[in-house]
Amino acid sequence: MTSILPIRPETGASQRAAARAAQYGLVQLGGRPPLGAYLKELWSRRHLTWEFAKSRFRAQNEANRLGMGWVILNPLIQAAVYGLVFSVIMSNDSRPDNYPAFLVVGVFTFTFFSGCFSDGAKSLISNRGMVRALHFPRAVLPLATVIQKALELCAMVLVMMVIVMLTGEAPDIDWLMIVPAYALMALFCAGVAFLAARLTVHMRDITQLIPFVTRLFFYLSGIFYIIGDRFQDEGILGTLLELNPLNVYISLIRYAMLDGLRGAENGIEITAATWALAGGYGVVLFVVGFIFFWRAEGLYGRD
Repeated sequence: MTSILPIRPETGASQRAAARAAQYGLVQLGGRPPLGAYLKELWSRRHLTWEFAKSRFRAQNEANRLGMGWVILNPLIQAAVYGLVFSVIMSNDSRPDNYPAFLVVGVFTFTFFSGCFSDGAKSLISNRGMVRALHFPRAVLPLATVIQKALELCAMVLVMMVIVMLTGEAPDIDWLMIVPAYALMALFCAGVAFLAARLTVHMRDITQLIPFVTRLFFYLSGIFYIIGDRFQDEGILGTLLELNPLNVYISLIRYAMLDGLRGAENGIEITAATWALAGGYGVVLFVVGFIFFWRAEGLYGRD
């Protein structure tokens, strides 16, 4: 009786073939390159990333009569609606000083995060034709999304400054703090975009959950109130809410722009630890998100 032995894969031969291919500069089509090579290729595609972000920025609202005006009008209308509602719900004593400016800074800043999160999550599946047809580092797409949202943020910040000045605030040297604060927040948002983009490719249902997660963060990030004042007697819950990354970034920007809130006695205290948190959140999440995204580079476009 003849027995049939299972055929074992020629592991050694495969490894030798891979080594020979690498010797002549051949790489597996659609495979994941080493991290160093991936970073080098991503840098070489920086012009593609920038142009893609700019084209998305211009095309986003061109079908609307007001065009890019909606980039500013959307958060402005949100701030007006929430301001009206919470002015009725909250008593004068429980509202922070200069509440209109307080609310505008919070809503405009959160809009940057929510756009990076929701659009970053869809950056691969919305461009699946491009992903399948062209060879380029897939990290270009979530990065371009964050750059697009940063361009929108620049327009929003100009309007935000005008509104804040109209409420009686005078510009001073502390306003420059918004530059590093928003830069660190952009790193954080890019990390979120990388994480969400990969997860959404594997599980499309996540796109249905993103609006609920965004809304949860919206109400837990101190948009309408100062967390330290509202939850000062809540122990660990209050501490966790204060450590919320979005609350940290929003607090930095409010501290910079709203003179009446500066200092612990006025509601917002910023220390070296606050900046360390902001930097840590931004750098750590960017690195973790990027590596998490890169590890699945060879899988994108195969769905």
